[in-house]
Amino acid sequence: MTSLSVEMLAADAVEPITSAGNAQLGIAVLAGIAVIVLLITKFKMHAFLALTIGSLALGSFAGAAPAKTIASFTAGLGSTVAGVGVLIALGAILGKLLADSGGADQIVDTILAKANGRTMPWAMVLIASIIGLPLFFEVGIVLLIPVVLLVAKRGNYSLMRIGIPALAGLSVMHGLIPPHPGPLVAIDALGANLGVTLALGVLVAIPTVIIAGPVFSRYAARWVDIKAPEKMIPQRPSEDLDRRPSFGATLATILLPVVLMLVKALVDIVVDDPENHVQRVTDVIGSPLIALLAAVVVGMFTLGRAAGFTKGRLSTTVEKSLAPIAGVLLIVGAGGGFKQTLIDAGVGQMILDFSKDWSIPALLLGWLIAVAIRLATGSATVATISAAGLVAPLAADMSTSHAALLVLAVGAGSLFFSHVNDAGFWLVKEYFGMNVGQTVKTWSVMETIISVVALAFILLLSLVL
Repeated sequence: MTSLSVEMLAADAVEPITSAGNAQLGIAVLAGIAVIVLLITKFKMHAFLALTIGSLALGSFAGAAPAKTIASFTAGLGSTVAGVGVLIALGAILGKLLADSGGADQIVDTILAKANGRTMPWAMVLIASIIGLPLFFEVGIVLLIPVVLLVAKRGNYSLMRIGIPALAGLSVMHGLIPPHPGPLVAIDALGANLGVTLALGVLVAIPTVIIAGPVFSRYAARWVDIKAPEKMIPQRPSEDLDRRPSFGATLATILLPVVLMLVKALVDIVVDDPENHVQRVTDVIGSPLIALLAAVVVGMFTLGRAAGFTKGRLSTTVEKSLAPIAGVLLIVGAGGGFKQTLIDAGVGQMILDFSKDWSIPALLLGWLIAVAIRLATGSATVATISAAGLVAPLAADMSTSHAALLVLAVGAGSLFFSHVNDAGFWLVKEYFGMNVGQTVKTWSVMETIISVVALAFILLLSLVL
C-alpha cells in the first residue's frame, strides 16, 4: 500500500470545497468533531453513522455546497477502504485461523510451561505481543483474557500482575504496529513508508510495553489487589481437534508478514536502486498485501491443515472471519471520508498556516490532536484517522523516517487515557470484575503510560534520525 490514492485525491481537490476563512474553518472543525462526539457518547450512535453525519455537518458549517461535501466524503471513504480494506480482511482471516486451529493455545501453553512466578508477567507480555500482531484488539482480549484468568487462579497471582502485561502487549500492538487498522490508515494518509514505520514502531514498542506492562503491573497490583473472579473464569469448551499446529510453525506463520515487510524496508535502505532486481523482488513480496496474503496461504497449511481441517472447514473458517470486520471496515472508511472532508475544506492548510508560527514540533502536535479526539470519542481508530487527516500537510516535506515517526506519534496519542466512552474500558472492567474506580486506576493509567512513554521514545528517535 502506498500514498498513491491520497496523492490522486489531493490532485483532484486542488480547489478547496469552500472559500471560508480560517476562523470559520476552525469553528467548522470544532462543530464537526462535537457532532461526532455527541452522537457517539450521548445518543450511543454507531461510529459509522456518527462520522458520516459529522462529515456533512463539517461541510455545512464551513459553508461548502452539500454536493461537494458528499463528493469529498465518498472519495475519502472509497480510497481508504481500497487502501486498507483488503489488509484488514487478510489480518482477520489470519487471526481466525490462529484461534480456530489451536495455534494461539499452542503458543500460550508452550511459553507458560517455561515460565515461573517471577517471569510470568514477562511471559504474559510476550504472549500478548506475539498474539496481538495479527489480531484486532477486541479479538485479542477475548482470546487472551480467559488465559489470564486461568493463569492467575492456577498460580494464585494477583490478577493485575498477570493481566496488565497482557493488556499492555495487545494495546501497544494495536496503536503502533501495522497491520492494525489505525497505523495502516495513518501510513496511507501521511504517505509514510510502511516498512520503515513497522521497524521504528517495533523499536518504540519494546521499551514502551516493558514499562507499561511488567513494570507498571507491580504498582497496579498494590493499588488494586484482586483475584480472578470465579464467575468470569471460563470453562474451556472441549476441542474437536485431534491435533494442534506446532509452536515453531505457528510462530513462523505469525511473523512471516512482519519479516517480509522488514526485509523490503532493509533492502530499500541498503540497495536504494529501483532498477535493482533484488529490490524489485523485495518490493513485491514485502508489500503489505502480498506479505499478508502469503501468511494467510501459508497459514492454511501450517495452521489449518496441521490441525486436521478439511477443505470445507478451512472455507468456513475464512467465511466466519470476514463477517465481524464489516463494522470495522465501515468505521475506518467513514473515518477516511471525514479525513478527506477535512482536507478538501482546507483545514489541513489552515493548520499548516497556524503551525508555522507555533513552537510546537509536528510530532507533538500530531500527538496532542490525537489525544484530544481520543478523550472526546473514546475510539483509538477514530482518533488516529482524524488526527492523521489534520496533520497530513505537515508530512509533505518530511523525511521518510520522520513521516514514519509522525504516524507513530498519532498512534501513541490515540491510546491516551481510555475511560467510560471507550468500549475497551468496559470490556476490561467486566472481565476482571472491577468497579469503575479500579478500572481507571489500572487500565486507564496503563493506557496513559503507553501513550506518554511511546511519545518520549518517538521524540528521542527524532533527535537521532
